[in-house]
Amino acid sequence: MVKIYLCYFDKIFDKIPALIYTVDDNLAVKNMINSFVKSFIKKNLPPILAVVLIMLTACSSIALLPTPELIEKAIAIQLQQTQEELNQKLDLHFQKLQLQHLYIMQQQPLTIENLPAYRVTGSYDINARLAKHRFTQLQKPFDIYLQIQKEGKSWRLLIPEKSDKNTQNTPSKWQSYLIL
Repeated sequence: MVKIYLCYFDKIFDKIPALIYTVDDNLAVKNMINSFVKSFIKKNLPPILAVVLIMLTACSSIALLPTPELIEKAIAIQLQQTQEELNQKLDLHFQKLQLQHLYIMQQQPLTIENLPAYRVTGSYDINARLAKHRFTQLQKPFDIYLQIQKEGKSWRLLIPEKSDKNTQNTPSKWQSYLIL
């Protein structure tokens, strides 16, 4: 008994048939089907592989975008540094900083030191608490640089050196902080 199912994906694959078959013990039928399958694969495998490769490439590039959670962590690192500076200079002791309402306006791809990076801009709200006071700052703008590492598993926050902040192009020297 031979079952041959031919399905056509008219709109997606431009009538590339997908073949599913099962065969019992009939050797002549097996040989006929095997030769058909081999010729089918020779003709249609390269276009199918090209479509799969394009789909994989598209999916992998999406995975390399910084997520809102990653951006929040990067902003938290910057806030922690600012908090430490204020603690040292003004003897202020923040008890709690809380980010809310992250709004990402732009994620601009670029290359920094031969690795892919993003300049991310937007705004957020922050709630802070000192010993006796509480304050909220709404729509505080941010402009950060995030870089994915070679393995694609970790991200770093890049902060331009203070001497480079006034340049209009991408700064040349960076301080780097591991995020994830």
